[in-house]
Amino acid sequence: MSARILAIALNTYREAVRARVLLGLFAVALATCGYAVIVASLSLHNEPRVVADLGSAAMSLYGVVVAIVMGSTSLHRELEYKTIFPILSRPIRRWEYLLGKYLGTLLTLVVFVAVDAAAVLALLALEAGQAPWTVGGLALAMLAGLGLLLLGARGSRVFAVIPWALALPLVAWAAAGPALEERQLVVASAALSVCEVAIVAAVATLFASFSSPFLTAALTAMIFVIGRSADTLAHLPSKVFGQAATTGGRLLARVFPNLHVYVPPRTLLLGEAPGVAVWPYVGVAALHAALFVTVLLVVGSLAFERRDFA
Repeated sequence: MSARILAIALNTYREAVRARVLLGLFAVALATCGYAVIVASLSLHNEPRVVADLGSAAMSLYGVVVAIVMGSTSLHRELEYKTIFPILSRPIRRWEYLLGKYLGTLLTLVVFVAVDAAAVLALLALEAGQAPWTVGGLALAMLAGLGLLLLGARGSRVFAVIPWALALPLVAWAAAGPALEERQLVVASAALSVCEVAIVAAVATLFASFSSPFLTAALTAMIFVIGRSADTLAHLPSKVFGQAATTGGRLLARVFPNLHVYVPPRTLLLGEAPGVAVWPYVGVAALHAALFVTVLLVVGSLAFERRDFA
């Protein structure tokens, strides 16, 4: 069973990294990091803070966009080209196929966030006073390592990027040592972004199991907006909006995942919030995400089992 799921996941990842849409979003994400440096140059001695804040916000935003795009198109592409039929004709269950598609999407998102976080950390290192030759030397060393991996894995070059992408933010983290607090903010934001995009991708997978790509993207984006507004919806003043709207807002906040958990205040990410430690908070948020992902995938699998492809 695990081998079948892994095969579907890796094939989904292979298709995703070759998609032009994903490459375009990745280029825009890196361009946004460069724009953060320009904005930081206009601040008064707050360059590391501006780079960390804008970089973390862009990392979260583009991660969600990629999750919606991939989640809404990956399964439909298989149906459009009819490649799903020979796959399901083999001894593989539909829930295994759906889980493999989700895990492949999640793997792509983890690589995306990891490389984006490494870019933010590298720029943060430069803004914090790290020697340019140190950052440049580490970057060249990592690129040389990637080249060796690609040469050594001729038959599976797309998969060679995975360990490299996971090691890249570790190297950038070490280079960003002069910006200790801002570095923690970026790393914590990256971890929370992975949790958030895992939920968004699970929502998209659920809708993709029974609906069209456009409807999947629209519904997933709607739930994302509701999730990000959950705290606001839960505290609507009845004197302004009325009792019916207040009750409806509280109901939506309880039913839909509270994605506001994954964009906490800056003081919390810096460890300055009284009574709240950063990494225990991230751990609880990850458990929260795992619970929602499990429920969404179970419901999506049940819907996919009953789907008629005729």
